[in-house]
Amino acid sequence: MTGWDDNTRPQVTAAVLAGGRGSRMGAQRPKQLLELAGRTILEHSLATFCSSPDVDHVLVLSASSHIDETKRVVAHLADPKITAVLPGGAERSDTSRCAIQALADRPDSDLLLLHDAARPLVEPAEIAACVSAATATGAASVAIPTSDTIVEAAPGPASTVPETVAHMPSRSGLRRMQTPQGFRLGTLRRAHDRAQADPHFQPTDDCGVVLRYLPETSVALVAGTEHNIKITHPGDIAIAAALLGRRTNQEETT
Repeated sequence: MTGWDDNTRPQVTAAVLAGGRGSRMGAQRPKQLLELAGRTILEHSLATFCSSPDVDHVLVLSASSHIDETKRVVAHLADPKITAVLPGGAERSDTSRCAIQALADRPDSDLLLLHDAARPLVEPAEIAACVSAATATGAASVAIPTSDTIVEAAPGPASTVPETVAHMPSRSGLRRMQTPQGFRLGTLRRAHDRAQADPHFQPTDDCGVVLRYLPETSVALVAGTEHNIKITHPGDIAIAAALLGRRTNQEETT
């Protein structure tokens, strides 16, 4: 983070959200605890944040049913930046609130990064860019342009035609959101407080919460990479392994 000295810069905490159960993977264990190139997916994600000079502390939010196994993974890493392993909530937004509550003693000016544990190939440059943008605007997310045509669907006229295309926005203005997403703690606290008070709140990602409940806040977008995939389906592990191998080969030749 530029523009700050060690005495004035905000503290940056990364919360790695490992609360998913990975039902679409069809595995016995949550996807973040599956193996990728000799380490769990969670370990890969944690290692990048722990090694980042832009991150001061790391929290791990785990599904309660697998918190003991998650603690064993964290103990194996033995990194002093990891300050706690905590139970998450039923929904993604609940888990985010658990992270916010864990930092109740931190000032509003501090930063919180929220990252999906199932994105093990996040780049250090993405973390740095997210921290810088969140410092400037109060909210930021890594995102990439969509390469697919996205359409808005509408109900079809008959059971044989269940959906039709209602609208086809231009791809040039569309982005696919990734993580980390970064926020000033005060911004995220206010947004989630308002969301909790709304009986019609629909769970969404944290940038969506800020957009809806703090519309005056600009959510900055910083460039991500295609490598920063979210492991969701069984075939994604093979893709991630290939990408990880390519990254390792590039590092060895530079």
